[in-house]
Amino acid sequence: MRSPQRLRRAAAALTALALPLLALTGLSPTAAHATSPAPAAPTAPAATAGSGGVTTTSALERITGFGSNPGALTLYRHLPDGLAPGSPVVLVLHGCTQDAAGYVAGSGWAEYADARGFALVAAQQETVNNSSRCFNWFEPADTSRGRGEVLSLRQMVAHTVDAAGADPSRVFVAGFSAGGAMASSVLAAYPEVFAGGAVLSGVPHGCATSTVEAFGCMNPGKSRSADAWGDLVRAQNPGHAGPWPTVSVWHGTSDTTVRPVNATESVKQWTDVHGTDASPDSSTSLPGGVTRTTYDGPSGTVVHRYTATGVGHAVPVRPAEGCGASGSYFADVLCSTSAITADWGLGTTEPGDPGDPDPGDPACVTASNYAHTTAGRAVVSYGYTYAVGSGDALGLWNTYTHTSLAETSPGWYERVASC
Repeated sequence: MRSPQRLRRAAAALTALALPLLALTGLSPTAAHATSPAPAAPTAPAATAGSGGVTTTSALERITGFGSNPGALTLYRHLPDGLAPGSPVVLVLHGCTQDAAGYVAGSGWAEYADARGFALVAAQQETVNNSSRCFNWFEPADTSRGRGEVLSLRQMVAHTVDAAGADPSRVFVAGFSAGGAMASSVLAAYPEVFAGGAVLSGVPHGCATSTVEAFGCMNPGKSRSADAWGDLVRAQNPGHAGPWPTVSVWHGTSDTTVRPVNATESVKQWTDVHGTDASPDSSTSLPGGVTRTTYDGPSGTVVHRYTATGVGHAVPVRPAEGCGASGSYFADVLCSTSAITADWGLGTTEPGDPGDPDPGDPACVTASNYAHTTAGRAVVSYGYTYAVGSGDALGLWNTYTHTSLAETSPGWYERVASC
């Protein structure tokens, strides 16, 4: 049970922390303009009472009795009809001033749970902990293994794995803003639980341990060496030798609430944890002015970075493709939910899936010839590399020769001058 003194302190601190966020709610739902007044955020549907500790809110059920819940968080859950035993579990964390139902509706997570077959856990912060419903990402008592909010989130996942007969080796977390910062801390606290995570407009784990530090993390941001960032993660589990979760880092270039430098620092943190460097191994141009950069380890990609040109403090969505709804904190650019689940290997983009990419806009990838072959875009013969499908010659098979390949049809790659 949290002491009244700590509750008062947390409420006062987070009210102050939320002010820059509230002052910048005039975000455009489009990628190109981040200054026009924003539509209202998707509203949470009304809740109806259920039985047995369950309350239904639209696609979500409220679940009680999932553990000791030291962080005093609320658990909402969506189990798709006919969910198979051994399915994955995804935990999602909303941003400040949001709630679980509004975040799920805005980002399209329930639709993807149905389409790609996973259990969805939506955690909700409450105003008794934080007057603006920010997760307490800068409180060590809430971001340290075995304590506070991260332990509550761990208990939500464990309860859902048992209830759904899910696969404990395929558990993932994604969060936005304060939820993105908390997602990074959950990954740091429980690397044996989470196979992967996505940090959208968030900050590295351990960036702040007080309200004053939190302001500096958000804007202008903090820069540390890669090993210093990595040490903050390793300190949570001194005996853990791996494996470590893979991480996707998302940020808009026009984010003035949480500065884009935080994406650079997050990449430094998680590549260091994986024992690799922060030098990109490939770069792909995606629709909506989004660039995907990958950072590879010995067994494949360990960090994806997504940079959304012209986007402010918002989650990239694509309502026209069945992915979420545009509004405050949701930018109509590209379906981040689709890309994140694909990075995690949760289903594939099949016809009829929400968020199908435009078939007329082929993916273009710039990478080393070594990365092209390991990703299946090219083959090697007698030390030279050739594009799969077209057979275009790419040059020597090594990590130094970089070429650009466009996938003009599924599984067919052609060499192009640049992406």
